[in-house]
Amino acid sequence: MADDPKAPQPHTHPHQMQLHIDDVVAQGIYTNMAIVHHNETEFVIDFMYVLPQVPKAVVRSRIITSPKHLKRLVAALQDNLVRYEQQFGKLEPSGPTMPPMH
Repeated sequence: MADDPKAPQPHTHPHQMQLHIDDVVAQGIYTNMAIVHHNETEFVIDFMYVLPQVPKAVVRSRIITSPKHLKRLVAALQDNLVRYEQQFGKLEPSGPTMPPMH
């Protein structure tokens, strides 16, 4: 039996990679605030946890990445947010907005 070229083909990723994640990293870290800084060659995202009624934030993780990778990350986040809202309903931002950081 010959393959039907019009039949749907299974989705394959030509550049698959196996990921290893240790137990500590797999648990994740809860954050409720992020601040983004950048220069010409990199973006720095500080993820932090702010306790209610406490004017102090604890940085829990810092991600440093290239502008091109950040562009791909933003696109992936946007895509996932659209799919989330389609499944669970539209999100409206709440709480105070952060002033722009330059």
